[in-house]
Amino acid sequence: MNTTGLAAVAIYAALNGGVLVWLTVQTGRVRARDKVMMGDGGNPRLIRAMRGHANAVEFIPITLITMTLAALLGAPALVLHVLGIMLTVGRVLHALHFTADDAPRWQRFSGTGLSLLAMAGAALAALIQGLMAI
Repeated sequence: MNTTGLAAVAIYAALNGGVLVWLTVQTGRVRARDKVMMGDGGNPRLIRAMRGHANAVEFIPITLITMTLAALLGAPALVLHVLGIMLTVGRVLHALHFTADDAPRWQRFSGTGLSLLAMAGAALAALIQGLMAI
């Protein structure tokens, strides 16, 4: 078993879990401030916060799952660290864009790009490791 690889994935799972907690708290703050307890109430700030959170939920789990599978099948820890760093930096940049009212557009695009590269890289790593194990 590749415990070094799994340790790498554990680090990035924890960090990205922190990103999800942060986004959840930010969404809750907007709900409380603007008194919208169900749905989005047509509130642009809440829609923005909810969308940022939902986007993280769309990217983080599958990337971590495929990273874990790659680790279990023997992917090098360095590869997993590179993927984890890309995912984490991408998710933080993206979250910053969705939690600030006047965030620069590059944060969203850079965050999405890094996250997408991490997702694709993790899927490829899992595929390669899976094929090598057959």
